[in-house]
Parts: sequence; C-alpha cells; structure tokens
Amino acid sequence: MLLYETATVARASAFGILFSNPMRNVPAIDYSEAKKIVDLIVEKAAQLQKSVVVAVADSHGELIAFARMDGAPISSIRVAANKAWTAARERKPTKEIGEKVRHPEKGHDIAYYGDPRFVGWGGGIPIWKDGVVAGAVAVSGLSSGEDIELATLALELIGTKDRP
Repeated sequence: MLLYETATVARASAFGILFSNPMRNVPAIDYSEAKKIVDLIVEKAAQLQKSVVVAVADSHGELIAFARMDGAPISSIRVAANKAWTAARERKPTKEIGEKVRHPEKGHDIAYYGDPRFVGWGGGIPIWKDGVVAGAVAVSGLSSGEDIELATLALELIGTKDRP
C-alpha cells in the first residue's frame, strides 16, 4: 500500500500536481465535555423537577454520553438518540427539519431523508466549533420548547453558537 501511494505521488508530481497535506484536525466533542453537558442538563432538569433523556453525539451522530433520568419516558431513549444523530448528520437543529417537512406547500415525508433515525421534533442541536459541527446534543421527554431550552444549555457551557 505504501509503495502504491508513493508511486501515485511520484506520478502526480511528474505532471505538476501539488498535494496539500491530506491530514486535517477536525474539532470534536470529547467524553469529558459530553459528560459535563449531560451533568449540566440533568442538574437543570432536576431543579425544574422534570425528568428527561439527554444524548450527546459526535459529528457523525454516534453517542458519546447518554443519561435517562428516573421517570423519563422510555420512548424518549430512542428519540433523544435520534435527535442527536439527526442534528449532527444534517448540521442543523431538529426543529428546523421538522418545520421543513411539515411546511404546507414545500413539505415532504421525512422518509425522503433515507434513514428511519431522522426526526423532526425540536430538541436536537448541533454543536459547532471552529466553523464545523463537532457533535450534537439532544433532550427528549418534555415539550419541544422545553427540550430545546435544556439542550441550548450545552452551547452556553462549551461556548459555541448554534451556527458559525
């Protein structure tokens, strides 16, 4: 494999093709940040005497940290994970996706997104760092507005906006 790559670079160089460094550093949410996010949201929900499910995902939508508070709806387990997955994959809040699919004239079936994990309920928010999505946070178990409000705490905690 190394020989092939070296030969490819040599041929490309012979034709005047310049290669930039193919390696790049992409900001990511690490476990310690994800745990802080979960702890903050769980603490705030407890102060409000509410029970929620919190999911923090990486930029691909795969879970990093997760919590289901006592009394949170069982259905919210999968919904929170799917909200985080959707927000990370689409690089936009799940509420926006829901508004788009429910639009009376321009709306379409969410199945057109191609995966049953895509959801359009509010509460999933991408986490941006240095102009790219580093992950996503999602809250489920309350109203869409309350889920969004709690998820937004993550952005305040790690100092990012919802968009670059």
